[in-house]
Amino acid sequence: MKEWNRIFIIYSVLMGVLLVAGNMLLFTWEKKALTGREYRVEINRLAGEIEEKQVENVSLLNCEYVVSIVKLEKEADVYKQLSQAGDRDYLVKEIAGEYYRFDYERKQTVNQNQYLLLNGICLVCFVFGIVFLLYMRQNIIKPFSKLQDMPFQLAKGNLTMPLKEEKRRFFGRFIWGMDLLREHLEQQKIRELALEKEKKTFVLSLSHDTKTPLSAIKLYAKALSKGLYKDKSRQIEIAENINEKADEIEGYLSKIIQSQKEDFLDLPVEKGEFYLSHLMEAIGAFYQDKLEYLQVEFQQKAYQDCLLIGDEQRAIEVLQNMMENAIKYGDGRKIILESNLEEDCILVTVKNSGCTLELAEEPHVFDAFWRGHNSKRVQGSGLGLYICKELMHKMEGEMVARIEGDMMWVSAIFSLAN
Repeated sequence: MKEWNRIFIIYSVLMGVLLVAGNMLLFTWEKKALTGREYRVEINRLAGEIEEKQVENVSLLNCEYVVSIVKLEKEADVYKQLSQAGDRDYLVKEIAGEYYRFDYERKQTVNQNQYLLLNGICLVCFVFGIVFLLYMRQNIIKPFSKLQDMPFQLAKGNLTMPLKEEKRRFFGRFIWGMDLLREHLEQQKIRELALEKEKKTFVLSLSHDTKTPLSAIKLYAKALSKGLYKDKSRQIEIAENINEKADEIEGYLSKIIQSQKEDFLDLPVEKGEFYLSHLMEAIGAFYQDKLEYLQVEFQQKAYQDCLLIGDEQRAIEVLQNMMENAIKYGDGRKIILESNLEEDCILVTVKNSGCTLELAEEPHVFDAFWRGHNSKRVQGSGLGLYICKELMHKMEGEMVARIEGDMMWVSAIFSLAN
């Protein structure tokens, strides 16, 4: 805002300087015109013509300053003859022994209208500039200044201060989006804290429950080591009890593992309906330029539009993961995006050339934290396709993959809306 105030002051000063300079320039031109001697040149020319032609009257059609020529009579009242010039300026010259009065008018190069025009133009420009700067301040600078601290507040975790929505065309949607991001981060923070609390409570509860079978196992093992059970049938019974307690502990561990998976896959999905064209256009628009920059041949085949069941934004996220996998693990020659209708569902498929996965690895591509042997030089977590499959399940869909020669096919299966 301080920078804008500085610009406002500089603009006002420059316009003032321009106005003063323009008026001074016009005044200088006018003064020069009034003090000039151009009329003398014209009078001398006319005097030369009178002397040369020996006539009293010459043509004044081409004269700019001289308006009349009067021969003065010597016997008459000279003062009276001179006063007849009225308000006009005059000059008396002697030509061949005779005296002539040359009446002339001074020409002004600048008049009052020109002053008014110059000052009017400058005033209009000044007012227009002020209005424009005030408009910029109210509609662009001021709304943007509200956002200058927003990234720092988000980075610090201060998510409670809402942003007032603006209806202006420039930053209204941007401010609304920033506030939506703030709300999303705030909700995510609350959800993470709740999950962390729930996870700790759950782990503590399972740890407490695990102590009982673990203590029983230790007691049975200690009794067996000291030979307290001589009977063979009794020893078999104790072994079965130990196995039972071990299964119980294994069940608790499975619950812990399952809870950890559910924690990082807490991905909300809003069930609804969306058009296939929206999905295909969003992916095509983003990756057309990116793949052209990477010099990868990108083919997006024709499709028939239809209405699908699911969350459009999550569906775009699934397709983006599929495309990124094709870019990372393909050979960079060709990527194909297509869709096919099969019974009551739509298969959206991403194919990439240069697949080096073995057929034995095909069933594991959707496993969590699993990465194929072709991923040694590629950074990743092994969760991309796993998350895609979980999202598709939440949208009543499915994910499949298959290898055909050097082509890798990954398909997202969407249900058709009724």
